[in-house]
Parts: sequence; structure tokens; C-alpha cells
Amino acid sequence: MARTARFDRQVALQRAVELFWSRGYYASSMKHIEEALDMRPGSLYATFGSKSGLFSEALDAYAARSGDEFHQIIESAPSIVEGLKGYLYALACCCSGAAKAPAQACMLIKTLLEVNAEDAALLAKVDAMLAMIETRLRETLQHAQAAGELRADVDCPRLARLLQAQIMGLRAFATRDVPDAQIVALADDMASLLEHFRVQPG
Repeated sequence: MARTARFDRQVALQRAVELFWSRGYYASSMKHIEEALDMRPGSLYATFGSKSGLFSEALDAYAARSGDEFHQIIESAPSIVEGLKGYLYALACCCSGAAKAPAQACMLIKTLLEVNAEDAALLAKVDAMLAMIETRLRETLQHAQAAGELRADVDCPRLARLLQAQIMGLRAFATRDVPDAQIVALADDMASLLEHFRVQPG
């Protein structure tokens, strides 16, 4: 029975991710949450404590899923730089066509812009998660540099910040009513930036 309960909790969290990602924190009423998770109020409060508690766990689930996808793309690529480029194209795909995410903007960025100062704990959580993503990018770039894929003069922390800002911009841009080709073209431009810093043969 305990195993089934854990599975059900994960299913509920994934449904919460889809709801909050699509509607946002404040626009998701308890009624919306009850319907999306197919749970009664008593069960919701007993399981997650509060709406903010559920949202906090949904953020964790979203971040974990995003991190897993990032590592899978990097590890399956022929090189680290090719993996990073593949990750950028995967983001563009996620923001366009039939594969569109519940909301094109990153759930973390959407939350950062939406949540007000009264929910300081949620803001701090999102900020820490974004810092973790920047660290993940930096470490991946440093591994590429150590492997001889990036030039020795590349400032990996600075490039990681630039990539994160560009990724945030890409996700925000995709919320506009723009052709899918423009979103993919942005990913092309970002991938070209990585090529600029790459060690060239010969």
C-alpha cells in the first residue's frame, strides 16, 4: 500500500505542475487544484499542508524533471558542446508546434515574475533554483573546457550567465504569437554562440 501511495503522490504532483505552470500560482484556485488532482480538500491539506506547500513541492518536481532532461540530453550527445546545443533545440521544440509545454515560459521564471514579496519563501526558493541551474550550466561548460571542447580563454561562469539569460529570453519570447520558425532560429543563434567559443580543428 505504501508503494501505491508514493506513486499517487507523484501523479498528483505532476498534475499540480501542469496546473500551476499553465495558470500560475495566484490564478489557481483551490477548486482548480481539487479538480486537477482529483482530490478532496481534506486529502489535499493532509497530504500537502497548504496551497503554498503543494506549490513548493510542484516546483521541486518541475526542477527535478528539468534537471533530468538536461542530463539525459548531455549524456546522450557525442560531445558536451553538442549536448548543450541539443538542449537549446529541445527547449525551442518544447516552446513550439505540437510539443508545446503547458506554458512556454519557464515555470520558475513565471513564478519569479508573478509571486509578490508577501510570499518571500517562494521567491527565495525560486531564486535558489535559478542559481542552481546557472551552476549546472557553469559546471557543464567547465567540463567541456577541461575536455578540450571549449577554448581555454572562455570565462565559463560568465558564459553560463549569458546562456541562462538567453534561455529565459527564448522562453519569454515564445509566449508571443510568433511563428515556430522564429523560435527555432533563436535556438540556432544561441547554438552559434557556443560554436564561437568552441575549439576548432587544426
